[in-house]
Amino acid sequence: MSARAAMHEFSICQALVAKVEEVARQHAARAMQIRVAIGPLSGVEPKLLLRAYPLACAGTSAEGARLVIEETQLRVRCRQCNAESVAAPNRLLCGVCGDWRTEVTSGDEMTLLQVELEIGEAECEAHHV
Repeated sequence: MSARAAMHEFSICQALVAKVEEVARQHAARAMQIRVAIGPLSGVEPKLLLRAYPLACAGTSAEGARLVIEETQLRVRCRQCNAESVAAPNRLLCGVCGDWRTEVTSGDEMTLLQVELEIGEAECEAHHV
């Protein structure tokens, strides 16, 4: 593992934490759990992301929040038979007809799926007035 690879995931964590901070500020809360989906062609290494995460969220409303990573499947749509199927990252063939003329429909992204927040008592009362 190179320092360059680790810095890549650290900068991704920083962007993720910035988004979580934005969500937490809107609700006067702190994050308890963050759930993301990562595809095999996203360019993000889940293990490195988990290692960089505590450093990126130190001193933020996400500090101490659990990071949950769901690894997603790579899916392609065939230009020949129009079928959608699961593919391997190094073998983007149609799972139905075997043709190589496919386009990636999912598996090349990292998506913020959910932010679980803890809202303080004062904020709860303000929301129920």
